[in-house]
Amino acid sequence: MKTILLLALAVLPGRAQSRALDFLNHNRPVLDAHNCYPVEGRWADRIERALGTGFPAGIEQDLAWYVDPATGQGRVVVSHEAKTTGAEPLLRDYFFERVRPIVEKALAENDRARWPLIVLHFDFKDNQIPLLRAVWKLLGDYQGWITTARKTADPRVLAPLEGAPLLVLTEENDAQEQVFFTEVPAGGKLRVFGSAHTRPIEGTKEEKIHLRATLPPKRLLDERPTNYRRWWNSSWLAVEEGGQQQAGEWTAADERRLRALVDHAHRLGYWIRFYTLDGFGPAEDRGWGQDYNFGSREAVLARWRGALRAGVNLIATDQYEELAGVMRR
Repeated sequence: MKTILLLALAVLPGRAQSRALDFLNHNRPVLDAHNCYPVEGRWADRIERALGTGFPAGIEQDLAWYVDPATGQGRVVVSHEAKTTGAEPLLRDYFFERVRPIVEKALAENDRARWPLIVLHFDFKDNQIPLLRAVWKLLGDYQGWITTARKTADPRVLAPLEGAPLLVLTEENDAQEQVFFTEVPAGGKLRVFGSAHTRPIEGTKEEKIHLRATLPPKRLLDERPTNYRRWWNSSWLAVEEGGQQQAGEWTAADERRLRALVDHAHRLGYWIRFYTLDGFGPAEDRGWGQDYNFGSREAVLARWRGALRAGVNLIATDQYEELAGVMRR
């Protein structure tokens, strides 16, 4: 009897970990719409394009802080830059009020097996405390829409996720953890979940680039999830040495590397996101830039298919419709 009990206790963490991973699209890939907001007044249709790809979908919103010089009042704006002008859209208007009909319809239908419909991903361009606290307050205004979890006394104990149409993720900055987790009282509800700390790599720039793409995955990430930190936000530099602009042909070795990283994340209990997988020529650029460009549709198509086969949870791209089409096929 004692042996049976010990075996059961050993299995429980694995089952709980599996349930947590399954919460996001049954641990299957989701399209993550990178930089899904206007830039300098252009590309204002990005959120419409992303929502038009179907659900579930990831929506990335870069956030910054604008203080009105006339009133001294600050507001949370969607911006690719920390320096703001006041012309940027408000997060409340651009995202939350835009998705209101989608969320209210989902709440009325109460088809919880499909939740979350939208993964809202914050990329903070500024981590000053007034901005972080304003975001926390804004999330409270929409808490009935948002997936939450109770804050446990021990952060290593992961509380079950209480499902809702939105799941809100943020990145690894420790100031964010202070506001979004540490300042929440035990028993309170967490509204947003941070990413894991990737271990720092020592060496010259060239050595770091090489090591990031060749070290065993456990050397890049060795901490288990906490109640707050539940996903791994990984650069493609961990897959192909030098990243997108140095990538050659997609090989079987590259795919094994990608799968090893994904499998390691899942064994630890993390969802994993890779950023950003684009492939386009100069005439196709819609404000995306070259930083994440593999250079052609054929090149990125091989990586998209590899990411789908490997089970990457969030595949970030600027080419929303193209990746959605590949996923449907």
